[in-house]
Amino acid sequence: MGLPKKGEFDMIKGHIHSIETCGTVDGPGLRYVIFLQGCPMRCQYCHNPDTWEPGIGEEMTVEEALSKFYSNLAFYKNGGVTVTGGEPMMQLDFLLELFTKLHKEGVHTCLDTSGIMFQPNIKEKVDKLLEVTDLVMLDIKHIDNEKHKELTAHSNERILDFAKYFDE
Repeated sequence: MGLPKKGEFDMIKGHIHSIETCGTVDGPGLRYVIFLQGCPMRCQYCHNPDTWEPGIGEEMTVEEALSKFYSNLAFYKNGGVTVTGGEPMMQLDFLLELFTKLHKEGVHTCLDTSGIMFQPNIKEKVDKLLEVTDLVMLDIKHIDNEKHKELTAHSNERILDFAKYFDE
């Protein structure tokens, strides 16, 4: 792990809701947790409803989002970076750039997602993302489709498709 080269990962900007520097429940070890803005679901028991609205939040490059991570690198040697939200796969290009950078640095990456954004037309990007993702925490709200709709206002079809694709 080392400091990024200036300008190496600053092409895409993500909409960041917030960053937690000492996460302990979002993957193994001490985690740097990035909450991305935007989520299509409307879960009745959502912990972060303020992350629902897409396109708002602080715009940051990968380097900007990771600045506090690198300034406290010694604390994360047995942990890593978790990206959650909202729904992080709503910002797939930013997420892919972020995890690609971290993977090159040997940093453990964790994706906390519902999988709701999965569709056949993004499989190539999802494959690239999974290559640089060490852990996926897949949040299936309910296995029964009708009850899932009641809980989230969305079908669980894409989520289960992602789980099946990921399993394969």
